[in-house]
Amino acid sequence: MDRIDKSTDEKISYQIHTYGCKVNSYDSGLLQNRLGGSGFVVDQDQPQVHILNTCAVTAEATKEAVRQIRRLKVKNPLAKVVVTGCAAQVDTEQFADLPGADLVVANSHKGELEDLIQKSLNNQLTEKTFKSNIFKKEDLEAGGGVEKDHTRSFLKIQDGCNSFCTYCVIPFARGKSRSIEIDELVQRVQQLYSQGVREVVLTGVHIGDYSDEFFGKENARGLEDLIEQLLLRTDVQRFRLSSLEPVELTPRLIELYQDPRMCAHFHMSIQSATTKVLSDMKRQYSAKDVEFSLQQIENKIPGAFVGMDVIVGFPTETESDFEETYQRLQSLAWTRIHVFPYSERPGTYAVRYPQKNRPEVIKERSRRLRELSSDRYAIQALQQIGRTKKGLVIKGRSPRVVTRDYWTVLLEGAESLPVGQEIDVQVLGYDHSESGRMTGFHRGRVL
Repeated sequence: MDRIDKSTDEKISYQIHTYGCKVNSYDSGLLQNRLGGSGFVVDQDQPQVHILNTCAVTAEATKEAVRQIRRLKVKNPLAKVVVTGCAAQVDTEQFADLPGADLVVANSHKGELEDLIQKSLNNQLTEKTFKSNIFKKEDLEAGGGVEKDHTRSFLKIQDGCNSFCTYCVIPFARGKSRSIEIDELVQRVQQLYSQGVREVVLTGVHIGDYSDEFFGKENARGLEDLIEQLLLRTDVQRFRLSSLEPVELTPRLIELYQDPRMCAHFHMSIQSATTKVLSDMKRQYSAKDVEFSLQQIENKIPGAFVGMDVIVGFPTETESDFEETYQRLQSLAWTRIHVFPYSERPGTYAVRYPQKNRPEVIKERSRRLRELSSDRYAIQALQQIGRTKKGLVIKGRSPRVVTRDYWTVLLEGAESLPVGQEIDVQVLGYDHSESGRMTGFHRGRVL
């Protein structure tokens, strides 16, 4: 196993372990496509190469990758362990000094991954770590993979971030914001459609910063221009957007959502609903902007599913700040909150703040916000009963659909349906487990 010559027809078996966000999931799909074109084959049992596509959003994410490397080496000492992704870029030394990590390929060199793996297997490398200044990286490694059901796909339109929020290390992991041109994305969406994809999720590190500068910066085209062209020039039936900030929900974007192909589903990255905390986070909006964006969705796109990210226990968040966020969110329309208890991330500005919240305080605030979210989710889930929706079949046997407004419905009375077909369904009921009201599912029937 130590030496595998690419000149032979022997295939190299591998497994990808993906951590973190949807962009990482997309990148793993891209890696899988590239590796398949270079003579690699997937093996989930005893692969010759384990590839860890890591996350670095928290220090714990890096620690989890380290633990996984050790587990893999215990299970299969002869397998090569390759570390790539965001943690490989920002926490390089932790992996470079780790005996179980055989090859470390930072995001700056991810485009060379298959070649570096091949050279490592052939003992042609004189170093273990490959990393350079991520802010000099210009490409996005366009492409990507289709989800297992072959009906939905993430499509990365943008990478990197210029915001440098005080709690976030991602700009140092992904580099500056850069975007793929509209014409190329139109072509890619049509390719996905020809492969059977019926829903495309536009994703990136900061898609609100999307900018096609093909005609120069002064004539740059933004996210609304991209969506408009995708609706005009492609045949995909359903589009979703990944995370947006409140000020990025512009009147023009709201108008584009009047097209039924734009799924009535939003994921709002608000992080706090208190202006002082937002300012300390270096977010470029206020609590009033949070209010206005959610009110606009409620008024202009009634019934939309709205998920939100909220950080709890930020160093400068006082008890009164948390109460303000809690009360404001309680009064607004949304569906679910993804609660993130704050944890220090080395390399971010926020670690310099002298004020800290005790772990038990963060835990209690997180509990309260999760309880608010669970109650709201359960109420809205019950409100779906009796409604008719368009659902995309994502599971053929014991059929299951995802509606345009992001509810999952298990269909009764149908043994099998073609995956990828969009059908009309009626929601008949909602079942939730006693242990958690956000782990339930809807039941429905085909109309």
